[in-house]
Amino acid sequence: MPASQSSLPIVIDTDPGIDDVVALALAVRSPELEVRAVTTTYGNATLAATTRNARVLLELTDRADIPIRAGAERPLERDLTTAPETHGPNGVGYAPVPEAPPVVPAPTVLLDVLQSCSEPVTLVTLGPLTNLAHALEADADLVGARVCRHLGMFGNVSERGNTNRWADFNAWSDPEATDRVLRSGLPTVMVGLDVTRRMTLTAAEVARLAESADPLTAWLAQALRFYVEFHCAQERLQGCVVNDVLPVGELLAPGLLTLAQLRLDVNLEDGEHRGHTVESPAGAPTQVAVGVDVPTMRGLLGRVFMEETDG
Repeated sequence: MPASQSSLPIVIDTDPGIDDVVALALAVRSPELEVRAVTTTYGNATLAATTRNARVLLELTDRADIPIRAGAERPLERDLTTAPETHGPNGVGYAPVPEAPPVVPAPTVLLDVLQSCSEPVTLVTLGPLTNLAHALEADADLVGARVCRHLGMFGNVSERGNTNRWADFNAWSDPEATDRVLRSGLPTVMVGLDVTRRMTLTAAEVARLAESADPLTAWLAQALRFYVEFHCAQERLQGCVVNDVLPVGELLAPGLLTLAQLRLDVNLEDGEHRGHTVESPAGAPTQVAVGVDVPTMRGLLGRVFMEETDG
């Protein structure tokens, strides 16, 4: 869908990733949003694979005109860890993709993108926060001037982690970057597992999507089928959690998320609590999503799948 004259300008930083490609599809198929650029990072797969996956998704949505720029290939200080058991070796499950061509990492790519923007933008981050942390380190004043709002899918306060018992994968992957972002003073909304775990698709819904005549829907269904198998094996869930759609959903339907002001610390230790975002009197003040209007979010996903989901 083309953007309207009053569309909200956004930049998406992402590590596609099964739920990432669903969120990216929602953003580019929504006329309320104008996606100025997509920057990629490691995370669910390697940087080369995530960049390839973003490009394939934009081609399927007829939005190959949106610039894609590759960013960081590893965390600030930690070893690189990806998630093939969750997202498949290619990052998008069973969805067909070409071989990933090599990319040249550019850790400050997000700063370059923001410099090229003629007006402030909303930044949506769906993966580890490494690219944003590099941009803040390079020029925090410019980032603060060009990012009017930051919505990130990362972290957890009360909900059980998805990397281990305690931590969300994005915060766990680069806890130092997460800490740097929270303490930067950027107007960040943390959309973490406390709300994203409530946004699920059933196995039956995914099976139905695989029969769609829409090429994008059928492709996404092949990715989601892998996700369903993972969630069934790991959690006995007959479906899958699509975490990353919620930050985009909040932009499309303001108030979709219930927000609370909390003070958060990021655990930087090497043990099992690594990357856990916890409340602390000395923590950074952060807007945190604590509730979500699931029916409205499911309705918005009809834009991606070209049909209504059950619910």
